[in-house]
Amino acid sequence: SHLGFVMLGLFAATEGSVSGGILQMISHGVSTGALFILVGVIYDRRHTRDLADFGGLAKVMPVYATLFVIVAMSSVGLPGTNGFVSGTFVSSNLGVWQKTFALFAATGVVLAAIYMLHAVLKTFWGPVDKKENEELTDLTGREKWILAPLIGLVFWIGIVPGFFLRPMEASVESFLATWTTRATSAGRADESHILP
Repeated sequence: SHLGFVMLGLFAATEGSVSGGILQMISHGVSTGALFILVGVIYDRRHTRDLADFGGLAKVMPVYATLFVIVAMSSVGLPGTNGFVSGTFVSSNLGVWQKTFALFAATGVVLAAIYMLHAVLKTFWGPVDKKENEELTDLTGREKWILAPLIGLVFWIGIVPGFFLRPMEASVESFLATWTTRATSAGRADESHILP
Protein backbone atom coordinates (compact mmCIF):
# COMPACT_ATOMS: atom_id res chain seq x y z
CA SER A 1 0.00 0.00 0.00
CA HIS A 2 2.90 2.38 0.73
CA LEU A 3 4.51 1.89 -2.65
CA GLY A 4 1.16 2.35 -4.39
CA PHE A 5 1.08 5.88 -2.98
CA VAL A 6 4.67 6.43 -4.13
CA MET A 7 3.73 5.53 -7.71
CA LEU A 8 0.55 7.60 -7.52
CA GLY A 9 2.54 10.62 -6.35
CA LEU A 10 5.17 10.27 -9.06
CA PHE A 11 2.69 9.78 -11.90
CA ALA A 12 0.45 12.64 -10.76
CA ALA A 13 3.51 14.79 -11.55
CA THR A 14 2.77 17.83 -9.39
CA GLU A 15 5.37 19.32 -7.12
CA GLY A 16 3.43 18.32 -4.01
CA SER A 17 2.62 14.79 -5.17
CA VAL A 18 6.20 14.01 -6.22
CA SER A 19 7.56 15.41 -2.94
CA GLY A 20 4.97 13.35 -1.07
CA GLY A 21 5.95 10.25 -3.06
CA ILE A 22 9.61 10.69 -2.17
CA LEU A 23 8.72 11.32 1.48
CA GLN A 24 6.58 8.16 1.37
CA MET A 25 9.64 6.19 0.19
CA ILE A 26 11.63 7.48 3.14
CA SER A 27 8.78 6.81 5.57
CA HIS A 28 8.31 3.31 4.20
CA GLY A 29 11.99 2.57 4.74
CA VAL A 30 11.84 3.81 8.32
CA SER A 31 8.63 2.01 9.35
CA THR A 32 9.26 -1.23 7.51
CA GLY A 33 12.89 -1.33 8.65
CA ALA A 34 11.77 -0.95 12.26
CA LEU A 35 9.11 -3.65 11.82
CA PHE A 36 11.69 -6.07 10.41
CA ILE A 37 13.96 -5.41 13.39
CA LEU A 38 11.07 -5.94 15.82
CA VAL A 39 10.00 -9.18 14.14
CA GLY A 40 13.65 -10.29 14.24
CA VAL A 41 13.74 -9.62 17.98
CA ILE A 42 10.76 -11.87 18.70
CA TYR A 43 11.98 -14.51 16.24
CA ASP A 44 15.35 -14.56 18.03
CA ARG A 45 13.57 -15.34 21.30
CA ARG A 46 10.89 -17.77 20.07
CA HIS A 47 12.11 -18.99 16.63
CA THR A 48 8.64 -18.55 15.19
CA ARG A 49 6.72 -15.78 13.44
CA ASP A 50 3.32 -17.49 13.57
CA LEU A 51 0.72 -15.22 15.19
CA ALA A 52 -0.96 -18.25 16.74
CA ASP A 53 2.16 -18.77 18.91
CA PHE A 54 1.73 -15.44 20.68
CA GLY A 55 -0.73 -13.56 22.85
CA GLY A 56 -0.43 -11.31 25.87
CA LEU A 57 3.13 -10.22 25.11
CA ALA A 58 2.37 -6.70 26.39
CA LYS A 59 2.36 -8.16 29.91
CA VAL A 60 5.71 -9.89 29.45
CA MET A 61 7.50 -7.43 27.12
CA PRO A 62 5.95 -3.97 27.72
CA VAL A 63 8.73 -1.91 26.08
CA TYR A 64 8.75 -4.17 23.03
CA ALA A 65 4.96 -3.96 22.79
CA THR A 66 5.00 -0.15 23.07
CA LEU A 67 7.59 0.27 20.31
CA PHE A 68 5.87 -2.27 18.07
CA VAL A 69 2.53 -0.46 18.43
CA ILE A 70 4.18 2.91 17.63
CA VAL A 71 5.76 1.54 14.46
CA ALA A 72 2.58 -0.32 13.46
CA MET A 73 0.55 2.87 13.86
CA SER A 74 3.07 4.81 11.77
CA SER A 75 2.80 2.12 9.11
CA VAL A 76 -0.98 2.50 8.93
CA GLY A 77 -0.76 6.30 8.90
CA LEU A 78 -1.73 7.51 12.36
CA PRO A 79 -1.70 11.36 12.50
CA GLY A 80 1.55 12.73 13.90
CA THR A 81 3.62 9.94 12.37
CA ASN A 82 5.62 9.70 9.17
CA GLY A 83 3.06 7.45 7.45
CA PHE A 84 0.27 9.97 7.85
CA VAL A 85 2.08 13.05 6.60
CA SER A 86 3.56 11.42 3.50
CA GLY A 87 0.30 9.73 2.46
CA THR A 88 -1.65 12.93 3.07
CA PHE A 89 0.85 14.97 1.08
CA VAL A 90 0.38 12.70 -1.95
CA SER A 91 -3.43 12.58 -1.65
CA SER A 92 -3.89 16.32 -1.23
CA ASN A 93 -1.83 17.13 -4.33
CA LEU A 94 -3.72 15.01 -6.86
CA GLY A 95 -5.80 16.29 -9.75
CA VAL A 96 -9.49 15.52 -10.06
CA TRP A 97 -9.12 12.43 -12.29
CA GLN A 98 -6.31 11.14 -10.11
CA LYS A 99 -8.61 11.04 -7.08
CA THR A 100 -10.17 7.90 -8.58
CA PHE A 101 -6.78 6.20 -8.44
CA ALA A 102 -6.37 7.47 -4.88
CA LEU A 103 -9.56 5.63 -3.90
CA PHE A 104 -8.08 2.39 -5.23
CA ALA A 105 -4.82 3.09 -3.39
CA ALA A 106 -6.80 3.80 -0.22
CA THR A 107 -8.32 0.31 -0.31
CA GLY A 108 -4.79 -1.09 -0.01
CA VAL A 109 -4.16 1.16 2.98
CA VAL A 110 -7.38 -0.02 4.64
CA LEU A 111 -6.52 -3.70 4.08
CA ALA A 112 -2.99 -3.14 5.41
CA ALA A 113 -4.41 -1.39 8.49
CA ILE A 114 -6.79 -4.29 9.14
CA TYR A 115 -3.94 -6.78 8.91
CA MET A 116 -1.62 -4.70 11.09
CA LEU A 117 -4.23 -4.09 13.79
CA HIS A 118 -5.14 -7.78 13.80
CA ALA A 119 -1.46 -8.70 14.24
CA VAL A 120 -1.05 -6.21 17.10
CA LEU A 121 -4.17 -7.40 18.92
CA LYS A 122 -3.35 -11.08 18.47
CA THR A 123 0.28 -10.68 19.57
CA PHE A 124 0.11 -8.27 22.49
CA TRP A 125 -3.30 -8.40 24.14
CA GLY A 126 -5.25 -11.14 25.83
CA PRO A 127 -3.89 -13.78 28.18
CA VAL A 128 -0.38 -15.21 28.00
CA ASP A 129 -1.66 -18.62 26.94
CA LYS A 130 1.63 -20.16 25.76
CA LYS A 131 4.07 -21.35 28.39
CA GLU A 132 7.04 -20.45 26.16
CA ASN A 133 6.02 -16.76 26.27
CA GLU A 134 5.91 -16.44 30.07
CA GLU A 135 9.67 -16.03 30.52
CA LEU A 136 10.51 -13.91 27.46
CA THR A 137 12.93 -11.05 28.13
CA ASP A 138 12.05 -7.53 27.11
CA LEU A 139 14.26 -5.46 24.81
CA THR A 140 17.93 -5.27 25.74
CA GLY A 141 19.81 -1.98 25.86
CA ARG A 142 21.43 -2.75 22.49
CA GLU A 143 18.05 -3.41 20.87
CA LYS A 144 16.63 -0.17 22.27
CA TRP A 145 19.58 1.81 20.88
CA ILE A 146 19.13 0.22 17.46
CA LEU A 147 15.43 1.12 17.38
CA ALA A 148 15.74 4.60 18.92
CA PRO A 149 16.76 6.46 15.70
CA LEU A 150 13.93 4.84 13.74
CA ILE A 151 11.33 5.69 16.40
CA GLY A 152 12.72 9.23 16.46
CA LEU A 153 12.33 9.50 12.67
CA VAL A 154 8.73 8.26 12.86
CA PHE A 155 7.81 11.37 14.86
CA TRP A 156 10.35 13.79 13.36
CA ILE A 157 9.03 13.21 9.82
CA GLY A 158 5.45 13.23 11.10
CA ILE A 159 5.74 16.49 13.03
CA VAL A 160 8.33 18.46 11.01
CA PRO A 161 8.04 17.19 7.41
CA GLY A 162 9.37 20.47 6.01
CA PHE A 163 12.84 19.56 7.30
CA PHE A 164 12.82 16.62 4.86
CA LEU A 165 10.85 18.26 2.04
CA ARG A 166 13.02 21.38 1.62
CA PRO A 167 16.23 19.58 0.57
CA MET A 168 14.39 17.70 -2.19
CA GLU A 169 12.84 20.79 -3.85
CA ALA A 170 15.59 21.20 -6.49
CA SER A 171 15.46 17.51 -7.41
CA VAL A 172 11.67 17.57 -7.64
CA GLU A 173 11.74 20.65 -9.91
CA SER A 174 14.37 19.01 -12.14
CA PHE A 175 12.33 15.79 -12.33
CA LEU A 176 9.16 17.71 -13.24
CA ALA A 177 10.96 19.76 -15.91
CA THR A 178 12.26 16.57 -17.50
CA TRP A 179 8.84 14.92 -17.18
CA THR A 180 7.09 17.88 -18.85
CA THR A 181 9.65 18.07 -21.67
CA ARG A 182 9.34 14.35 -22.43
CA ALA A 183 5.54 14.39 -22.19
CA THR A 184 5.39 17.35 -24.58
CA SER A 185 7.78 15.65 -27.03
CA ALA A 186 5.77 12.42 -26.87
CA GLY A 187 2.56 14.37 -27.54
CA ARG A 188 4.07 16.01 -30.65
CA ALA A 189 5.30 12.63 -31.88
CA ASP A 190 1.80 11.19 -31.50
CA GLU A 191 0.26 14.11 -33.36
CA SER A 192 2.64 13.65 -36.32
CA HIS A 193 0.95 10.33 -37.12
CA ILE A 194 -2.51 11.88 -37.36
CA LEU A 195 -3.69 12.39 -40.93
CA PRO A 196 -4.90 15.93 -41.76
